[in-house]
Amino acid sequence: MQLVKLFLTLVVLVVVTPPLMLVQIVLLALRLPLARWLPVAYHRLVCRLLGVRIQIVGAPSTQRPLLLACNHITWLDIPVISAVAPVSFIAKSEVSKWPVVGWLAKLQRSVFVVRERRAQTGEVTRHIADRLDKGDAMVLFCEGTTGDGNRLRPFRSALVGAAESLVADGHDPAGVKVQPMAVVYTHINGLPLGRQHRPLVAWYGDQPLGPHAWKLLRAGPVDVTVAFGEPITVEDAANRKVMTAAAQASVGALFAQALHGHPAQNIATGPVDSGEPEIAEPAQ
Repeated sequence: MQLVKLFLTLVVLVVVTPPLMLVQIVLLALRLPLARWLPVAYHRLVCRLLGVRIQIVGAPSTQRPLLLACNHITWLDIPVISAVAPVSFIAKSEVSKWPVVGWLAKLQRSVFVVRERRAQTGEVTRHIADRLDKGDAMVLFCEGTTGDGNRLRPFRSALVGAAESLVADGHDPAGVKVQPMAVVYTHINGLPLGRQHRPLVAWYGDQPLGPHAWKLLRAGPVDVTVAFGEPITVEDAANRKVMTAAAQASVGALFAQALHGHPAQNIATGPVDSGEPEIAEPAQ
């Protein structure tokens, strides 16, 4: 029965996706506000069809500029977050070349980062700052890759510098927001996900996407919590490393709260890393 349901789900997505992509192309060409909301409706449909049930704790800030600092576990994070709010992602450049996924990422106006070219960090940071300045909420996966779903990797601060760039360009430091956001997978098929089972959801290392997605979707409905912390302003932090450390601590507390019912667990795994830019898909 589960296989039949999955097959019908894929059929619906194949039928619905191409026409909506064409509509999104037109909306973007005409620069209509609906271009930000069509991906939300589409990903809500995707999550419903795939049996992904989302619990939202808190809310994304309505103030702009807004950079969302988030943990990263799996490919499923993208439709889950996209179903919650109108956002764009910061993704590794390889994603832009993936069939279907890459097209959808472009239509959601993702910013693509060339991982191997650290010298371009400043250019990418300025591009992100420009998008933030125009009112786009940008999602930054601060760990730089996916984890096993049990704990956080150290957050990287390089692209958080986009918030600093806005202040340098004349924005009020009190108005530039970096908001912590945690994505936590809690149940599969109604059963709590224990430490040993969370890698069923997590997509990391060199796992092929297709087999992982098929195995996960066959396991049954997935429950996920998306939790928002209090926004951090540039005015509150001395520099991007301080901002990133504060975001890491907040995401760790939100993560532990969703998993264990209290924020006291030692979820974060180390100090902030100021190394290579963050990316929106796992490093393969």
